[in-house]
Amino acid sequence: MVDDIDRALLACLQHDATQSYAALGKAVGLSAGSAHDRVRKLRERGVIRRTTIDVDPAAVDRGVSAFVMVDANTWMGDTRDALAAIPGIQEAHIIAGAASLLVKIRTATTEDLQAVLRSIFDIGGVTGTQTIVVLETFFERPVSVVDQRTEPYPPG
Repeated sequence: MVDDIDRALLACLQHDATQSYAALGKAVGLSAGSAHDRVRKLRERGVIRRTTIDVDPAAVDRGVSAFVMVDANTWMGDTRDALAAIPGIQEAHIIAGAASLLVKIRTATTEDLQAVLRSIFDIGGVTGTQTIVVLETFFERPVSVVDQRTEPYPPG
């Protein structure tokens, strides 16, 4: 469980993960040492899974984005490794509904997208796909750690 101070720290880190512990502490009313200790504990508990950067996909030849619903005649819960081994697959989710999986793909070209789709069809049990190619992305946002009824940015 995370408390309000943890949530404030998480919001600050989501806004700028390069902040010093002194700046984080100041933003949430803690000392630098206390902020460091809380962040360390959040990492140890798996609340903070990783620290990364947000790269523009088009800048690194991943400008084609698609969502693919994968139909199957078997349980697809054991396909994690096979899906992870396919370059271009950014996310894979077991879903409820008409399809078995929802996969997010980013590639440089539509020809590369076709190659990824062929690789998905090579996975045992896959019987079909429905592909939605993204024409424009308005926004993508991280998981909100603040109450949706309050301001969406960290204090300060």
